[in-house]
Amino acid sequence: MPLTTYRNTATERFLRYVQLDTQSDPHSATYPSTEKQKALGRLLADELRALGLADAHLDEWGYVYATLPATTDQSVPVICFCSHVDTSPDSSGANVKPIIHKNYDGSDLVLPDDPTQIIRRSEHPDLQDQLGNDIITASGNTLLGADNKAGLAEIMDAVQYLLTHPEIKHGTVKILFTPDEEIGRGTAKVDLDKLDADYGYTVDGETRGSLEDETFSADGVSITFHGVSAHPGFAKGKLESALKMAAELVAKLPKDVLSPESTTGREGFVHPVGLKGAVETATVEFIVRDFSEDGLLRHESLLRTLTDEVMSAYPRSRAEIEVVEQYRNMKEILDLHPAVSDFAEEAIRRAGLEPRKMSIRGGTDGSRLSFMGLPCPNLFAGEHAFHSKHEWVSVQDMEKAVEVIVHLCQIWAEKSNEK
Repeated sequence: MPLTTYRNTATERFLRYVQLDTQSDPHSATYPSTEKQKALGRLLADELRALGLADAHLDEWGYVYATLPATTDQSVPVICFCSHVDTSPDSSGANVKPIIHKNYDGSDLVLPDDPTQIIRRSEHPDLQDQLGNDIITASGNTLLGADNKAGLAEIMDAVQYLLTHPEIKHGTVKILFTPDEEIGRGTAKVDLDKLDADYGYTVDGETRGSLEDETFSADGVSITFHGVSAHPGFAKGKLESALKMAAELVAKLPKDVLSPESTTGREGFVHPVGLKGAVETATVEFIVRDFSEDGLLRHESLLRTLTDEVMSAYPRSRAEIEVVEQYRNMKEILDLHPAVSDFAEEAIRRAGLEPRKMSIRGGTDGSRLSFMGLPCPNLFAGEHAFHSKHEWVSVQDMEKAVEVIVHLCQIWAEKSNEK
């Protein structure tokens, strides 16, 4: 990919996209969860049509679909590149002011609108590989939105590159931009028949050169306690507080293992994320994560055991446990289609990088898409410090991600022609 003869547009696009507030809302019942996500969707669809993708459009649910036509007559599987438009509810995405720190010299980055917000090199190991690069951050009051507007900008730039270099042979390429990924609804209304792709790649990863082909498997667990209410002045021998039962259960959780703050690598966890209620009824919400189904079952069994221990002291009360499947480890599907990841590794090498195959301690749209019939690993986008005011991305990493996307399109055409 002759970068010397092409002016990358990823950075310019990214700086525009992050200034649109697209935060999703987990408490909303609408699709998408916030109407403001559609503003970016409309902009992306308009830009894709302006580039020449005539079918680009935003649907009623907030999804953007588009088709980049093939430049070869050979039969090539249709591949899709996917990123999400929404940003995390964990930190404000309104009035983002992106800052480019040119020629990074290795020092800590103090964010000017809140000098207490400091991106320390000691806390962000990947900054050690960014010396001389241009780092983009927010100003200190908001997240940046690199997750996942870096991916959006990279896919858009790759589309422009391929359109301006028709000599590059590739099959049909589909573009999919989703809403509500950050709240677990990114594929809730996706139309895979309309998309009509064989394989996919989300562009939503972190470190330059990384390829993620494995995610957590995930369940949500809700435990509701039904106690016995009584007037507190006359409650002796009668009152059994559901709120206390819920608190006792949380207190019984392991503190040095099996929690997000005490685990890493391939270790799973049980994490309480909400507690609400009163004396008569109280509910504790958990997320349960592991890389295997057996691990999930073990963690859920522990919750049942701990709940039984709590309830043994409350003979006139009861507890209900509900387990809801959220997503599953996409490796189960991707292992059936090894070429999808193999071609991604080759594309990363062609971009002059060493592939780093990694597992995600979380999930992506690709997790669900894989089980819906679209095998879909995750490519790096250069995003770092997700969901926080310390979020950052480098210009050079975004440009490398564009290069990888272009190489992938070429590789699928080349490998298909070899058959």
